[in-house]
Amino acid sequence: MRIAVMGAGGVGGYFGARLAQAGQETAFIARGRHLGAIREHGLTVRSGAGDIRLPVARASDDPKSLGSFDVVLFAVKLWDTEAAAASLPLVADGGVVLPLQNGVESIERIGAVIGPAKVIGGVAYIAAAIAEPGVIVHTGQMARLRFGPVLSEQKAAARRFLEACAGAGIDAELVEDIRRVVWEKFVFLSALSGMTCATRQPLGAIRSDPDLRSVFEAAMREAWMVGRARGISLAADLVAQQMAFADGLPADMKSSMLNDLFAGNRLEAPWLSGAVARMAKEAALTAPVNATLYAAVKPYCDGVR
Repeated sequence: MRIAVMGAGGVGGYFGARLAQAGQETAFIARGRHLGAIREHGLTVRSGAGDIRLPVARASDDPKSLGSFDVVLFAVKLWDTEAAAASLPLVADGGVVLPLQNGVESIERIGAVIGPAKVIGGVAYIAAAIAEPGVIVHTGQMARLRFGPVLSEQKAAARRFLEACAGAGIDAELVEDIRRVVWEKFVFLSALSGMTCATRQPLGAIRSDPDLRSVFEAAMREAWMVGRARGISLAADLVAQQMAFADGLPADMKSSMLNDLFAGNRLEAPWLSGAVARMAKEAALTAPVNATLYAAVKPYCDGVR
C-alpha cells in the first residue's frame, strides 16, 4: 500500500516506521527540525518492542507534492485538524484517511473538509514522543491500533490496511462499531488529560489519593454520560473497567497534554475536558468536573513562552 503519515510525531512516527520497515511505501509529513533530521539522517524509533532504523525516509512539509495514497494516517494535534485536513495529500480512489487523534470529533471535523466518504475511524494506544529531531521513543509495551469503517464502501480499504498492519507486526484490530471504541478511549483520556494537567502530577499520584481518585472517576462518569446521551452504546460498567485499567498502568504515566503543558506548547483541552463540558451543555446535561478541569488549564491552551 501507499501510506502517508500526516504528523510524524510519536504516534504517527512509530506506526509509520513499522509499516515502512515491513516494505510498505510510506511517506512522512513533518515540519521544522524534525523534518530536517529525517531528511538528513532518516528516522529512528527506540522501542522495547524492537528498535527501527530507517536510514532513508521519504519526508516533506508539502503533502500535495507527494502524489496519492491508499491510506493517510492523520496524527496531528487536535487544534491543527482543519488546517491539516485542507492540506492533505491526495487520497486515491477507494483510499481513506484514518485519524489517530485524541477526542471524539475527528471523523466529522476531517469529513467536513474532504468529504465523509474518505474518513474512517480509529484509535491508537501507545505512549510515544519525539525525543529529539528524527528520533521517536516508545515507552512501555502498549502499541495497538483499532480502526473501522463508518460507511459500507470503506470496508475493503480498512481490510487492506489491517493486512498491512499484520505484515508489519502491528497489533491491530478491525472493529465493527468504531464510534463506540473511540468514545471508550475518550472517556478515559479526557479525564486523564484533565486531571494530570490540573494537578501537574502523573497517574500514580492521582489514583493513590482518595480525593483525586474520586474526581478522576467523576470526570470519566460525566464523559460516559455524555456519550450515552449522544447515542453511543457504552457499557454500563465502562467507568469501572477504565478505573481497573488505570490501576494497571505505570505510576509515572503522564498524559501527552501534560508533556505539552510542561513544554509550554498549545493544549488539546478544548477538545477533551472542554468538549465534555460543551457536549453536556448541548444535551441539556451538566459536567461540572470537566468544566472545572478545562477552566484550570484554559490560560495555557494557546501555549506559554
